[in-house]
Amino acid sequence: MDYRSEAPAVLRDFLSYHETIKGHSRATVDEYFLDLRNFFRYLKIERGLVPRSTELDEISIKDIDLDFIASVTLNDVYDYMAFLSRDKVKNERSREPEHGLLASSRARKIATIRSFYKYLTIKTKQLDVNPVEGLDTPKTTKTLPRYLTLEESRRLLDAVDGVNRERDYCIICLFLNCGLRISEIVGLNVGDVREDSLRVLGKGSKERIVYLNEACQAAVEAYKPVRAQMVGSAEKAFFVSNRRQRMGRESVHAMVKKTILKAGLDPSKYSSHKLRHTAATLMIQNGVDVRTVQEVLGHEHLNTTQIYTHVDNSELRVAAQANPLAEYIPEHNDASDK
Repeated sequence: MDYRSEAPAVLRDFLSYHETIKGHSRATVDEYFLDLRNFFRYLKIERGLVPRSTELDEISIKDIDLDFIASVTLNDVYDYMAFLSRDKVKNERSREPEHGLLASSRARKIATIRSFYKYLTIKTKQLDVNPVEGLDTPKTTKTLPRYLTLEESRRLLDAVDGVNRERDYCIICLFLNCGLRISEIVGLNVGDVREDSLRVLGKGSKERIVYLNEACQAAVEAYKPVRAQMVGSAEKAFFVSNRRQRMGRESVHAMVKKTILKAGLDPSKYSSHKLRHTAATLMIQNGVDVRTVQEVLGHEHLNTTQIYTHVDNSELRVAAQANPLAEYIPEHNDASDK
């Protein structure tokens, strides 16, 4: 998939702006493209521009022009959201595929559409009126992040084995101790790995330094000679596959899932990203200041990090015990129950 060859000019310019000027990752820009492509494919079906029996994946959007884009209404977007909510959509993730997408996924698509039209009206002024101004976002359920306990984290580390044990152990160790994103793991180059720190390229191409504790340093040092036997000095990637090239996200996801299973944990509940949640939660639980955790994780906004303070907030436990009724347990009167 390459938006540069598949997208119409007006959409291509928007995506290029986000990739080159805003510094968004290729993966993020690809998500924007998929969101907008599916939206315009849906509109072409609803407006009778292609037979209704046509599969979404078969519809080209190269003929979408500014007049078509300007003709979009709020109702078009809400109808599309209803379609995503009620109907099974191919190639989309959903816990219950037969019931469409979760509200959080629909909210992300709304954000993409809103950003696209804001770009056309405010940034490039190609449109005089924003047809989706006032677009509401689907209400989402706020849930606390799922994470491994300290004991479960140790079980996961102990479960790593196989021919790539040193590499896989190092990856999981960095997830659990440093809270790296999977894109940051696979994006690490040899030159990014220092004696006691990593230079990490995070979201929006923002660099940060992540310091390594003793466990991570030991894992890195154990992996280095193994890696040296697998690839030559010309390969920049730090984590390499059996094909002697940079590991991809799917390979890391598969390895983590396999190790979670071997540790006796539920892979439907835990994933690579849940290991990042685990790192953040364990830091908060052990007294690390939330602003420091924000810097470690590379969060742009503090409120993103603050959700981890609600997972196991010791102050809330103290507050519960501080109530004067906390120790009042009346004697059970058997007679009164008869």
